[in-house]
Formats: sequence, structure tokens, C-alpha cells
Amino acid sequence: MRTAQAIATALAGLLLAFGARAEPFTIGVAAPLSGPSELLGRQVETGANRAAATSGTELSIADDACTAEGGAAAAAGFVEADVKAAIGFLCTESIEAAAPILKDAGIPILTVGARTESLTEQRARTGWPVFRLGPRGDDERNAAAAILTRLWKDELFAIIDDGTIYGRELAETLRAQAEQAALKPVFVDTFRPGLDNQIALVGRLRRAGATHVFVGGDAEDVAVMGRDANEMG
Repeated sequence: MRTAQAIATALAGLLLAFGARAEPFTIGVAAPLSGPSELLGRQVETGANRAAATSGTELSIADDACTAEGGAAAAAGFVEADVKAAIGFLCTESIEAAAPILKDAGIPILTVGARTESLTEQRARTGWPVFRLGPRGDDERNAAAAILTRLWKDELFAIIDDGTIYGRELAETLRAQAEQAALKPVFVDTFRPGLDNQIALVGRLRRAGATHVFVGGDAEDVAVMGRDANEMG
């Protein structure tokens, strides 16, 4: 429940910031309450309700579904509800659609999950009032590479990615740091994402002797690989 704890802490900070206000105020909470990221979204909702319950602050909770359409709809709802700040937004697609709308309404945004560097790097150019609680994308890549090159120095590891910019950057950062540490993966490849099964890929990983696999890709693809690897023993 780390996400719930993080959102509760962040929301508590916002409540303190607005604590001196005499009149009631509302904070918008955007989270994926449907779709493949619903589990994380429910944690966001839980954390927000936990923090708000101790202060009497009103919340406007919106399902952004981790989509551009959902983000825009959430932002429009926040403007209508006259929220004083918006928090949540786990996905880049939703926050990029919401930010222009919230900017025009003068509503600051605190993202707890979107890691795209440009959200904050280009704040001066876009004027989007976006602030970050979670790590940037390059922080994620660098941390993963630093940790795994230490933990996997005596392991037979593979590095695969789904061909997207996000996946390739994750995989390439690990490969480059592994090379600097004189480590060589036993298998490197790009897989096709979104398939119902990854039996062929798992077979190639097994033949290569990989005991540890780093996947630059989405959780859904990793789950399929895990299922197929389990079924293949």
C-alpha cells in the first residue's frame, strides 16, 4: 500500500498548505479507477480518503482511466467543482490532456506517478503547473541499472524490451551500465508486445540459459511471460 501512503502524505501536505483558509475547499483526485491500472488507482483513492477524513476537506474524485480522454474529463470536472489543487495522475496520457485545462483554470497539479521528464522540465515553456512526487523517468532507469548490476553480477541475465521509447530506454540504460561493470547478458532482444502468449520468447530465454530477466515494457506483457514461464517449468 505504498501508493496509498504516498498519496495520503502528499494530500496531508496540501491540507496544511490550505489550512489557514477559513472557507471550505475541495481538492481534486484523479486516478485510474477502471481498466488495467485500477488496483493502483484504488490505492490512490484510499490514501486520499484517509487524509481527507482527518481534516473534513472535501474531495472531488475522478476516474481518469489512464487515458487522454479520461484525463481531460477529470480536469473539466475539477474546474466545475472549483477545486483548489489536483493530485494523482498516475499516467502521462491523462496528465498531458488535463494540464492545459487545469492551467487555464489556475489549478496546480501534483502527480504521484507520471514519470515523463518533460512534464516538469518544460514547465517554463508550457506553463503547466505540474509538480512531481514520484521519480522522473531517468531516475527510474538509473536506479534500476545501478541496483541490478550489483545484484546480478554473478547471474545469467537477459535484457529484453518491447520496442517502445520507454522500454528501449529502460533496457539500454541497464545494458550500458552492465557493460561498464564488465557484465554481459546472455540474451538481448526486442519482443512484440500485446500478444496473448510469449511462449516462443520464453523458449528462447530458456535456451539461452537466462535465470534472471529484465523487461523494458508493460506489466501486462510481463504477466504473460511469467504465466508462460511457469507453465513451461
